[in-house]
Amino acid sequence: MQETHDETGCSISELCVFSGIPRSAYYKWLNRKESKNERFNGQLLPLIKEAYEEKSGILGLRSICRRNRKNYIKSTPHVTAENVLNREFTSENFREKWLTDVTEMKYGVSSKAYLSARLDLGDKSIGSFVIGHSNNHALVFETFDLAHEQYPDAKPIFHSDRGYQYTSKSFKKKLDNAGITQSMSRVSRCIGNGPMEGFWGMLKSEMYYLKTFHTYEELKQVVTEYIDYYNGSRYQKRLNCMTPLEYRHYLQTIAA
Repeated sequence: MQETHDETGCSISELCVFSGIPRSAYYKWLNRKESKNERFNGQLLPLIKEAYEEKSGILGLRSICRRNRKNYIKSTPHVTAENVLNREFTSENFREKWLTDVTEMKYGVSSKAYLSARLDLGDKSIGSFVIGHSNNHALVFETFDLAHEQYPDAKPIFHSDRGYQYTSKSFKKKLDNAGITQSMSRVSRCIGNGPMEGFWGMLKSEMYYLKTFHTYEELKQVVTEYIDYYNGSRYQKRLNCMTPLEYRHYLQTIAA
């Protein structure tokens, strides 16, 4: 308002009447002192911009609203398991509780890719993951096989939704042979796999929604780079402001 006053010569009183603002309120705002929160935000904003631009290479912050997950076609399960995990999403140990799920992403005009991943509740890291052209048994089975090959002696609770791959007899056999306890969310209860859903939302907000992917190879490369960044460089308040890999080292240190 002061700038308009200087440029046009209109009095402050006239401008207040035109704007529908009491003159006393304008002068109260003009003479107010910066609050503690405003000073803190002024210091924090440049750091947020710097971190964002360092990670994304994109100038200018943009907000992202996470999209609702699509409902997929239900199938008749061959095998079901109790919800052994029972929303107990905390773990003091690495390799004690594993979550898994599949999410869909698009590239090109209308092509689709599918990402299957495993999350360890001990350090919130993403361990094995597989990207494929089809949401099929092979995608899910390979994700599990990679995890079992890396940690052949691990006997975690292995939790998923009731997708047709997880309720197949073949997948159940894999878990039984490895001595791993199977756990499943109830039907239509995505909250039963909350941390996994949370990771999908984070991944898509930070590397997917703001970009256009023209090829499968391009999408696969960026997903792989993001998961490496998430595990090794993305600090999380719930992990005592450590990255997943730093927190894993912390858990191993205090357990030694």
